[in-house]
Amino acid sequence: MIDINHPQPFSSAKTEVKKRNRQKVAWPAYELAFLDHDFLLHKSLRSVRLQLELLKPELSQQKLKIESTIVVFGSARVPDHEAAKQQFKQAQQKLKTNVHSVTYKRALHVAKKQLEKSKYYQEAQHFSQLVSERCQKNRRRHFVIVTGGGPGIMEAANRGAHDVKAKSIGLNIVLPHEQAPNPYISPELCFQFHYFAIRKMHFLIRARALVCFPGGYGTLDELFEALTLLQTKKIKPIPLLLFGKKYWSKLINFNLLVSEGMICSSDLKLFHYVESAEQAWKIIAKFYDLPMQ
Repeated sequence: MIDINHPQPFSSAKTEVKKRNRQKVAWPAYELAFLDHDFLLHKSLRSVRLQLELLKPELSQQKLKIESTIVVFGSARVPDHEAAKQQFKQAQQKLKTNVHSVTYKRALHVAKKQLEKSKYYQEAQHFSQLVSERCQKNRRRHFVIVTGGGPGIMEAANRGAHDVKAKSIGLNIVLPHEQAPNPYISPELCFQFHYFAIRKMHFLIRARALVCFPGGYGTLDELFEALTLLQTKKIKPIPLLLFGKKYWSKLINFNLLVSEGMICSSDLKLFHYVESAEQAWKIIAKFYDLPMQ
């Protein structure tokens, strides 16, 4: 007979069942696939991760009705004029403490070059102001500035749009040395990527012009990729502008490529040298038959 006054065996069994069920729920295999972090990071799911990186920024831009963009490339190491002046003064002071230091001499040389290039920070900011003020009217998101999201020239371009209360996009990338997004990107358009390839696609999907300021490996990478796509007609013709003829003509001998038969003379027409924000906007406006004002 069952002793109804002592139900411990039944209660104990019920508790054991609940315990086993809780354990099952905690098993990794039981986790919903789209919530399973380890599963999503498995090497076999790379294609899924690539698709997600393509879709997330795309859907966000569609929602905000981003119609077209102008891409601004350039060095993360170019500071604004005041910061460059301060760095130059500090380098001078350090050299005074040890006038024979090779390290301090090198630091002063770099600081001097950065001070000279700080004019490009100002031009990038001014260019972004011009474009954003003229093209983001009546709630239209036309020729929205997009950058790599970091400091330097990228910050300047995002800052210019911010100055005139316009939207701008930042496409940040995960790097070994952490890259924080600059504070001038529109928060709802501040993205982060793991894959360079997908980030590159987003630079060009809506691009109606590319503007390259002086920069290093990253800027050169984007520049030559754009030139290759234009040369091979993988993208429609768009203005490609190089700010600072002195810098670019010294860095890249395009005429040598022509004389060596590596490119055609007509390939030199794929880009224009410019020196000012106004000059850059004039070329873009003329290309698209837009009013200058």
